[in-house]
Amino acid sequence: MRERIVILGGGESGTGAALLAKDRDFDVFLSDFGNLQPEHEEFLQKNQISYETGKHTEAQILNANLVIKSPGVPKKAAIIAKIRAKGIPVVSEIEFASRFTDKKIIAITGSNGKTTTTSLIAHMFENDGYRVGLGGNIGHSFAKLVLEQEKYDVFILEISSFQLDDIESFKPFISVLLNITPDHLDEYAFSLKAYADAKFRISENQSSDEFFIYNADDEITNEIIKTKGILAKKLGFSLKDETQAAYADDINFNINYPDKFTMKVEEIALMGKHNVSNSLASALTANIFKIRKKAMQDSLIDFDAVEHRLEKVLKVHGIQFINDSKATNVNSVFYALDSMTTPTVWIVGGKDKGNDYSTLIPYVKKKVKAIVCLGLDNSKIVQTFSPYIDQIIETDNMRDAVNTAYLLGKNGDTVLLSPACASFDLFENYEHRGKMFKEEVKKL
Repeated sequence: MRERIVILGGGESGTGAALLAKDRDFDVFLSDFGNLQPEHEEFLQKNQISYETGKHTEAQILNANLVIKSPGVPKKAAIIAKIRAKGIPVVSEIEFASRFTDKKIIAITGSNGKTTTTSLIAHMFENDGYRVGLGGNIGHSFAKLVLEQEKYDVFILEISSFQLDDIESFKPFISVLLNITPDHLDEYAFSLKAYADAKFRISENQSSDEFFIYNADDEITNEIIKTKGILAKKLGFSLKDETQAAYADDINFNINYPDKFTMKVEEIALMGKHNVSNSLASALTANIFKIRKKAMQDSLIDFDAVEHRLEKVLKVHGIQFINDSKATNVNSVFYALDSMTTPTVWIVGGKDKGNDYSTLIPYVKKKVKAIVCLGLDNSKIVQTFSPYIDQIIETDNMRDAVNTAYLLGKNGDTVLLSPACASFDLFENYEHRGKMFKEEVKKL
């Protein structure tokens, strides 16, 4: 009898896992408690994969030999508790897909900068002629990439903590941990340590001939790394410590391992100190693979910012509009505000994830001239910043937010959408929020 695999969640991750499982001759059933997107439902029908939508039928799920949980399915969901009570193994799509490939994997995680760094590493490899399978939490699911693995020389994956929660043997050749700041704590019993431990799982199966790249300037990472028996070769990148494997100051950008690579910081395309750190992590990864120096340098010079991450949209009557919709936590906004060089009208708000905005006060006092709230409940934002900012205006839709910000700005100012919150109160996801922002800016 064929082994039965049940997939929970029918998004990109779930449908990819279902197709890979079907291709490997498992008995496959997909269950989504919400409503499937039309393109995903069409995909399942086209590939003759059994599924249900709008419910979890226990009789169809609790007879599984293995359950693959999509990252969007909450760990605290009732069906997960019942699955675990029956002793059925639960793994992520990342874990499942990794069992069917021997190709080298580069995996990138962290609270901030994952998409930018993953995309920049892929850009470097492609500029050197590599055929890159880019996916995970960005683009295609890893499972879909594995189905066509003969097309690729290497897999470069953005990995979230939710995907790492359910690994068993997932083992990157190079793992990259960019930083750890409070995020998604509502899913980790409001424990920063539990969240950090999830991030560190990226290294737990690595051996001594593999590599763990980490941010040597990140205090939480430095504390926790002491408690982990990481076998992989540990390589740090830093803006403060020139003895690390990769180091940059205000002038020079240096990779010291396994051989030397140097260029001027001012040549790097991405703006902000945080992006110098992301660039260090990317170049260090590429250098381990012996990517040609010219390919690395050209990539750092010509790389375009990732959509929805400090993305310059338009300049309207001298006001620069920047889309940073991917900034879904406080620390991302810290980096965004740090990058601002002109008076800023800040659009902020959404579904709060237990945010502490107080750490932003020094930057708000220094950089922000007015705040436009965009959310159903803006009370915490107003309470935190009203002692420091005279103009705080509440809105509950993107058109009003953009028009209000435009009226508050003047020639030479910046309007920054950097929400510090999830998007689910008013939008489908951060991409939808960012696209709506850009549409409304263009209407100006």
